[in-house]
Amino acid sequence: MKHSMLAGAVAAVSLALAVPAIAQAPSATPKRGGTLTFAISAEAPTYDCHAGNTYAVVHAVAPFYSTLLKFDLSKYPAVEGDVAESWEISPDQKTFTFRLRDNVVFHDGTRLTSRDVRATYERLRNPPPGVVSVRRASYEDISEILTPDERTVVFKLSEANPSVFQNFASPWDCIYSAAKLAEDPLFPQKTIMGTGPFKFVEHVRGSHFAGVRHEQYHVRGQPYLDGFRGVIFSQGSAMLNALQGGQVLAEFRSLSPAERDRIVGTLGQRIRIEEESWVLKLTVAFNAEKAPFNDPRVRRALSMAIDRWGGSQGLSRIATLRAVGGVMRPGSPFATPEAELAKLPGFGRDIRAAREEARRLLREAGVPNLSFVLTNRTLAQPYTPGGVFLVDQWRQIGVTVEHRQLETAAYNAAQANGTFDVILDFSNEFMDEPNNGLTKYISSDRSPNNPARAVDRDLDRLYDQQRRETDPAKRNAIIQEFERLAMERAYTVPLLWWHRIVATHQHLRGWQMSPSHLLGQSLAGVWLDQ
Repeated sequence: MKHSMLAGAVAAVSLALAVPAIAQAPSATPKRGGTLTFAISAEAPTYDCHAGNTYAVVHAVAPFYSTLLKFDLSKYPAVEGDVAESWEISPDQKTFTFRLRDNVVFHDGTRLTSRDVRATYERLRNPPPGVVSVRRASYEDISEILTPDERTVVFKLSEANPSVFQNFASPWDCIYSAAKLAEDPLFPQKTIMGTGPFKFVEHVRGSHFAGVRHEQYHVRGQPYLDGFRGVIFSQGSAMLNALQGGQVLAEFRSLSPAERDRIVGTLGQRIRIEEESWVLKLTVAFNAEKAPFNDPRVRRALSMAIDRWGGSQGLSRIATLRAVGGVMRPGSPFATPEAELAKLPGFGRDIRAAREEARRLLREAGVPNLSFVLTNRTLAQPYTPGGVFLVDQWRQIGVTVEHRQLETAAYNAAQANGTFDVILDFSNEFMDEPNNGLTKYISSDRSPNNPARAVDRDLDRLYDQQRRETDPAKRNAIIQEFERLAMERAYTVPLLWWHRIVATHQHLRGWQMSPSHLLGQSLAGVWLDQ
């Protein structure tokens, strides 16, 4: 059961590319040495993986940390051990027993034990005051964590949950030192210290993150690199120029189609292009604590005014936005079929009729001349084109919108504090699993992952029902009912799903493409063929 929901997770690469994709050549023997320089297109707002919700955190700090399990990207979505060397799952899938490697060492020289794993997951499932765990809902079913000895950790679940096993491979589950957490639960927000392949050297805000090889890393022979430097770019054009000029060898998030075409046109066979469907979408969240967005008619009207089908055709030529989809990734096992999706508010193909209904709903709600601020990120791809598109869509039903773009830290603060009217948000997952993806829509007092500040116990009830259902067909039916209700009440609604395009220089080797830009960023297996 634990793999059935992911049977379609590896989506087919697009066959209609403007330029040919250049695949990575078969691996030669890795070479040791050198410093990898790559681009990070945003500043990390925190060092704390448990509180992070943007790729900028993972790309900056993943090389410094280990996780209990990790995804085997050559066999995605299969998982393999990271600090765990083996595991057992009870027949009722309510007890998970992990045996830890005996050679895992923190960067301060202390040895990792089961106590560190327990402290990490206690923090994730039940964060102390002042600590944010964005993935708290994913671990609600863990009732007890036992450590019978220094190398064994046992997770007891109150109920069977088919997603928990693969969640143990989450790139967000950075393992922290129990001793450091005991001294200060906020230690990870301020200090980087893990057991990953690289030791932290420095972070110069607005400039770079740097790391050096951890000589006591638990995987023999790795990392191959002497170190890395993640250069922070606030402007997409500067990043592209650096990639084109070889000052950086990769930007592991994504390029736009136009950027891909430019870089291939310039570098030809010296650059490698890989493309993949993406477990990532832009969403629109309405602040349900503020009038008039506390009125479902207003929220539904604004969703219905968006021509997602037409937008997909235009935006896919200039941005990383592509597929129309609901709460789950199009083509994945729990995605709603397109014909059924088109029956939901905001997803109909008759945009004229939808906009007429949207105007009627606004008049009925008493706000026919609505105006508000759309809060957005300063990232060029795909936030800027996505925001410009939304402003234009709402203009066509007589709504006036100010498009306000904020740097990542300020954007995250506005989202966390509720100081926004409407916000262009994102659902940032690493696998096609409803237990994770639907946390974007359940009540905010259960899931900090939902910025809409809404409490809806009907959605919570359906979320819990699907989480317990082991029959795939029955679970799918519950998820579609959840989606129908979520789109009608429209606290948070999908805009479009993303398409990933990654360019790496040919002498960068060992990095693996996947449907998630959150995976494969430890850089342990990356090497330079030069």
